Amino acid sequence: MIASTAKIYPGVKLGKNVIIEDFCLIGVPPRGVKEGELETLIGDDSVIRSHTVIYAGNKIGKNFQTGNKANIRELNEIADNVSIGTLSVIEHHVILEEGVRVHTQVFIPEYSVLKKNSWVGPNVVFTNAAYPRSKNVKNDLKGPTLHENAIVGANSTLLPGVQIGRDAIVGAGSVVTKDVPELHVVAGNPAKFLKKKSELPY
Repeated sequence: MIASTAKIYPGVKLGKNVIIEDFCLIGVPPRGVKEGELETLIGDDSVIRSHTVIYAGNKIGKNFQTGNKANIRELNEIADNVSIGTLSVIEHHVILEEGVRVHTQVFIPEYSVLKKNSWVGPNVVFTNAAYPRSKNVKNDLKGPTLHENAIVGANSTLLPGVQIGRDAIVGAGSVVTKDVPELHVVAGNPAKFLKKKSELPY
């Protein structure tokens, strides 16, 4: 079902049973690209909620869903069963593997990688520029990587290029300035080791 107020640009291919709600824009060409020049794919059984904007060149798997007003820039790779929450922004050249969940008002910049079943709480900010106004900043961008099953709590900030290890947990409100080993729990500003995940009551 595609709402009459939604706009689907040339070059968009939708799977079966895709729902696109009111005022969505799907396949928007980025600057310097003509309409239809980049193919945009959205898999079966996806739900794109109202006012979402998805730029051209995205490859999106099945069972994808967005909250209202999500903004997804061009040339991302998004696997099956991914959810992106209301008002979240996904910049270009981001990889979201199967089962990733991104909650409300999250910012994920270009060249970030979220691996299988990683989870990002509300208002989390990823960063990718160590020196934002430096001369060669565009050549040195490197987003964080979340490894499988990693969890980042609400209102946390991840600095450029940090690696959050498999099954690691970042507590709410943390500022992550260095890599977090797998199965570690960290929190604080700067985030510091608290305990192993095996020591948690679950």
